[in-house]
Amino acid sequence: MKGYICHDVLKCMEEENKYLLLVAWETLEDHEIGFRKSEEYQEWKKLLHHFYDPFPTVQH
Repeated sequence: MKGYICHDVLKCMEEENKYLLLVAWETLEDHEIGFRKSEEYQEWKKLLHHFYDPFPTVQH
């Protein structure tokens, strides 16, 4: 995926069952436009979005 650098999933120390997904991108546009409008993101949504309650906060 263009602009993708790496990712990590970190478990929260204060709240059980809470995790942080940290994804590094070269630019904001690589994430917001390149990834979010890609076929790969559509597959990501199909596989994972039903697990979110509430939907996660995204910060850049």
